Amino acid sequence: MNTDTAALIERRTALLGSAYRLFYDDPVHLVRGEGVWLFDADGQKYLDMYNNVPHVGHCHPHVVAALTKQIETLNTHTRYLHDNVLDLAERLTGKFPAELDTAMFSCTGSEANELALRIARACTGGTGIIVTESAYHGNTKAIYEISTEDIPAHEVPDFVVTVPTPDIYRGQYRGDNAAAQYAAHVNDALKTLQDRGIKPAAMIVDTIFASGGLIATPPGYLKMAAEFVRAAGGLFVADEVQPGFGRTGRNFWGYEIDALIPDIVTMGKPMGNGHPLAATVTRRDLVDSFSQSTHYFNTFGGNPVSCAAGLAVLDVIEKEGLQDHALEVGLYLNAGIDELALRHPAIGDLRGDGLFKSIEMVKDRETREPHSDLALRLVNALRERRILLSSSGVDNNILKLRPPMVFAKEHADHFLQVFDEVLVAAT
Repeated sequence: MNTDTAALIERRTALLGSAYRLFYDDPVHLVRGEGVWLFDADGQKYLDMYNNVPHVGHCHPHVVAALTKQIETLNTHTRYLHDNVLDLAERLTGKFPAELDTAMFSCTGSEANELALRIARACTGGTGIIVTESAYHGNTKAIYEISTEDIPAHEVPDFVVTVPTPDIYRGQYRGDNAAAQYAAHVNDALKTLQDRGIKPAAMIVDTIFASGGLIATPPGYLKMAAEFVRAAGGLFVADEVQPGFGRTGRNFWGYEIDALIPDIVTMGKPMGNGHPLAATVTRRDLVDSFSQSTHYFNTFGGNPVSCAAGLAVLDVIEKEGLQDHALEVGLYLNAGIDELALRHPAIGDLRGDGLFKSIEMVKDRETREPHSDLALRLVNALRERRILLSSSGVDNNILKLRPPMVFAKEHADHFLQVFDEVLVAAT
């Protein structure tokens, strides 16, 4: 770490406090981005394999132009008429089944999820929420209470019940019946709420369980879980903040892995390519029921500039074929990692579709014991070779690969070569 970096860290701590966390033993001072590349203060470029916020690439020219044109023209709140908000709502709801026909805009995934909970509680009359282990849904007070990755167990309210993440690699169920066995825990959670005298409002699920390690969801689990919750009078909320907008390649939304239509879908982060923009999409009857008791207003959510960014992101995804691209490059990356696994037994499992992968590092493939120390060393070794990614999972032993959607085969080749070299050095 050079003296300039040390001074910047000292200044940051003095001004921002200790709650903000930096990545890497030697933090990176970034000053510019372009496509899949980030550039530091010394002009060195880093391959970004972590940031899903710049979904269509850092500083994509079409998004920059749309933002610039709109902010030069008008920006105001959403109690005035403006074409952008209606155009975005129309194009966004066009990405869903006909039942999900109403969009409500906000600035962050946290706000989108909080609005989803408000709608669910207003429409069901319940307050109980079912979530999975190691889930992250945001950072407002209401969403912190259901983000089991962050909240200490003693702070979890009585109206929140946790069910196991449906992990078929290291979880308790791994056979052909795993989906039904994991879904049975949702029924148990509903009974727990009933025993506490709490009516269920919703189950909320990150549909690829990204914070739990991007687990391989057993087919049918989401559908069965939704059916149990609905039978008890609750709603099913699909949190698409991480899997949405074509990232998985095979589908535009993560929930499409199963044959179900959620009651509410939330999204954020990649929606504006770095500009704060999020949405809650749901059925008109739920919005009408919600609005009988309250109203929704968000000063900045759905403003003309944000919506210009959202429209531009959809333009790029469609015109550049980024969903198909994610599938093609994702399969190419899978093949390369599988080849590395033949020579590196510390690679225990590879999961994920499209351009969202997790590589589980283990001490032993038979026992599947997590190798957290190795994962941390690899993250820092890759940073030193100017490739940026991170780790996740309960044991922090899972490498998380989540590059911008313009990540291409030549970038995959570069990563695979460097990853091979750091694995040799680290093991």
